[in-house]
Formats: sequence, C-alpha cells, structure tokens
Amino acid sequence: MPEVMINGPDGRLEARYHHNPAPDSPVAIILHPHPQFGGTMNNQIVYRLYYSYVERGFSVIRFNFRGVGRSQGLFDNGIGELSDAAGVLDWAQSFNPDSRYCWIAGVSFGAWISMQLLMRRPEIAGFISVAPPANHYDFSFLAPCPSSGLMVNGAEDKVVPNSSVEELVAKLKTQKGIEITHELIAGANHFFEGKVDELMKVTDAYLDTRLAELDKKA
Repeated sequence: MPEVMINGPDGRLEARYHHNPAPDSPVAIILHPHPQFGGTMNNQIVYRLYYSYVERGFSVIRFNFRGVGRSQGLFDNGIGELSDAAGVLDWAQSFNPDSRYCWIAGVSFGAWISMQLLMRRPEIAGFISVAPPANHYDFSFLAPCPSSGLMVNGAEDKVVPNSSVEELVAKLKTQKGIEITHELIAGANHFFEGKVDELMKVTDAYLDTRLAELDKKA
C-alpha cells in the first residue's frame, strides 16, 4: 500500500495506491467523508472498501481531499474536491491505460462527490454510495444516472434520514437501462458505529454479483 503524493489542481494530494500489475486490471477510487467533520482517507469504511477492491484484483486509490492531512489547499465546498477526485482518477488511469473498467465509491460527502464524477466519466461502470447525504446536497444532476450501482444507509441514521435516500433511489429507479440497488443496515447510524462488518457484507456481496455480470459481458 504505497504512499504517493499526486499533483492535484490546487497542490499536492496525499494518497494510498495499490497497483495490480495485470495490464487490464480495473481501477477503483474511494472518496472519504466531509473534510470539515473529521473525514479522511483513513476513515474505517473507506479503508475497508479500499481492501474490498484490492482483494478483487483492482488497482485502487484513496486520497485526502485538499486541506486534509498532508494534502495542500483549502476546503472548497465540493467544487475543488470534485476537481481533486478527477485529477486522482486521471493519475490512476495513467498507470492503467488498458484497464477493463472503473468503479467509484464514496462515503457521505464523498458519495456526493463520487456521483458528480460518475456523471463526467463514462468509463465508470459501477458505484457504491454509503450514506449518501440526499437531504444536505442536491443530487438532481443525476438525470439520467449513467451507471448501475448500490446505495446503502443506516436505519438509525439521524444525519440523513432513510426517507431522503429512498426518495433519491425512487427517482433514479425510473430511468431505463440502469439498476439502483438500495440496502438498509438495521441499527446503523450515519457512521455505522458497531455495524461496519454488516455494511461490508452488503457491499462485498454487491460487488461480487456485479463484477461477475461485467466479466460475463467482457
């Protein structure tokens, strides 16, 4: 898990990168929760998602948004963070030019940024959004959502009520050609305290199913 420093749009970005030497290995990028509320690339869920992709043969990167850890710059209310994510994905793809496909995952604020990046990058074949903050940020840009994916949240989340996520999922499910899977983790709060193992069982099972489907089409 080499530490790398990437030249981002507003200075260096601190990252951790795992390279799969297979020339066609897929790429995954993991985005962390809100920088102003303690979110970093070492968030437990980000860390676990990173290794889920490593174990499935991906070249995987997670990084600190601008102003977090040793990443340079200042918090930019999502605009700069989206640029950071795009720059990091470009960097990862430069080492994997023959990658079969790309996945993106994000946690809370990172889920919002990840879905914006999804709209801009047609090579992204799937996504995992953990606790997407549907009541705090506008997700109307997902019109239409370009890829199938998973949205998962906690049943006891007081930050983002399940009704907000259900409303978002319902809007996305009306679009033809994609499938949005929605899973609810019983007893879990916004941070999945004491429920991370249950969360990972859901995300891992979803990944295995979707990757099997993608490999059949390849």
